[in-house]
Amino acid sequence: MSVRVDLRSLQKGGRKLWFYLSNFTMYYTPNSIYRWLFHKFIGKLTDEELAIAEERASYYAHIPQGMKIDEKTATSIEDYKYPFGKKKKFSAYFFDLLVYIRLFPKHYKFHYLFGDINTEMTTPTLVKSRPIVGRETPSVLCKWDKTRHFVFLHDTRSFREKKDLLIARNYVMAQPHRTRFLEMYINHPLCDVGRINEDNDGHPEFLKPFVSINDHLAYKFICCIEGHDVATNLKWVMSSNSVAVMPRPTIESWFMEATLIPNYHYIEIKSDYSDLIEKLNYYIAHPEEAEAIIAHAHAYVDKFRSPRLERYTSYLTLKKYFQAIGQA
Repeated sequence: MSVRVDLRSLQKGGRKLWFYLSNFTMYYTPNSIYRWLFHKFIGKLTDEELAIAEERASYYAHIPQGMKIDEKTATSIEDYKYPFGKKKKFSAYFFDLLVYIRLFPKHYKFHYLFGDINTEMTTPTLVKSRPIVGRETPSVLCKWDKTRHFVFLHDTRSFREKKDLLIARNYVMAQPHRTRFLEMYINHPLCDVGRINEDNDGHPEFLKPFVSINDHLAYKFICCIEGHDVATNLKWVMSSNSVAVMPRPTIESWFMEATLIPNYHYIEIKSDYSDLIEKLNYYIAHPEEAEAIIAHAHAYVDKFRSPRLERYTSYLTLKKYFQAIGQA
C-alpha cells in the first residue's frame, strides 16, 4: 500500500505549530522579562536609524491635533487578552499588536480594528490599512499580519530571462474591479490571468490553476491589483526581478504605498486598465527602463528589511499614538 504525503500541507502545519508555540510562549512571558528581551534585541540604534524610525513613525501616526479616544469604548492594555472563546480570533493580528502594546503601562487605553480596512476611522484607531488621504488622519498604521504581507524574495532570474508576459492570479470575491480586469484580458496573448477561487459569477473561464510564487517569477510582469484593501503581493513582487504592474494605489499599509513613485518603483496603468497592453509592449521593447524600475523597487524594499529597525519603529508608532491621545 502506498501513502501519499502532501509536503505543502506538512510545511503549512509546521509553520502553524511554530506560530502558536512561539507566540504563546511570548504571551505567557512575564512583562519584566519580555521588556528586557525586547530592548536587548533592539540594542543601541545609530543616529541614522533613530532618524529613519522617527520619520516613519510620524508618517504612520499622523493624528489630527487634539483628537481624543472614547475611553468608554476603548480597550485597556490590561484587558487585551487572547480571544479564546471567539470563532474569529484574528490570531496573526492579535499577536502582532501584543508584541508592542505590552511594552506600555497597563492602564493605557486604545482603539483598534483588525481586518482589511478601506475606510477612514473617526477616532484615533490602530489599523492595518487606511485610505490614502494625504493629510492628518485618525487611522494609525501598524505592521499586522506580517507573515502574510511582508514576504521578500531572492530572485536569481534576471528580467531579460523571463517570459514577455504578465501574470495575475487572485481571489476574486465581490470585487468588481478585479472581475473587470479579467473580462478585459482573460484571452489576451500577453496575459496569463485568472482567479483561483470558485465563484458563481457566470464566468467559469476565469478559473485558472494556482501558481506558486516561484512560478510567478518566470514572468517579466506581475499584476498587483488591490483587493479589499492593499495588493498583498506587492511587497514580494518589488523584491523580485519582475516588475509590479498596477494602477496608482488608493489604500496604504505599513509599506507606505502612498510614497511609491509611478514608473519609478512600479509600472503604472490607468485605473480602468485600458493602457495595459501599451505599457507591456513599451517595457518589452525597452528592457533597460524596466531594469531601472526593478533597481528602484529593490532599494525601496530594503528600507523594511531590518528586524531591529522594524521593531523599534513599531514601538515608536505606538508611543506617538499614546502621546497624541493624551495617554502618555
